[in-house]
Amino acid sequence: MTKKTEHLLVLSTCPGSITAKKIAQDLVTEKLAACVNIVPGVQSFFSWVGKVDKANELLLVIKTTSNEYEALEKRLKKLHPYELPEIIAVPILTGSAEYLNWISSTTGKS
Repeated sequence: MTKKTEHLLVLSTCPGSITAKKIAQDLVTEKLAACVNIVPGVQSFFSWVGKVDKANELLLVIKTTSNEYEALEKRLKKLHPYELPEIIAVPILTGSAEYLNWISSTTGKS
């Protein structure tokens, strides 16, 4: 295991599989993310415009680096259909050195 804070998990929910797949494909193709997992079956309850609302969504788990975060956030906002998309970055404090190196080598400009 290696300790690094330069790697991030970015979480975002989507309204459907077409949107989720488009975002995942674009982020990986553009080297803003090394990998995007699409987790189906998320039931979200949230406060919006003064009332409690709910939605069936898919969760994107995006693996990236802190160097790519700003560009990833900008691109995600452009691709996302929500007025205010969930975009939460969580630092990866430790993990397999080989996997974290793969994230680093797969993202960014080559």
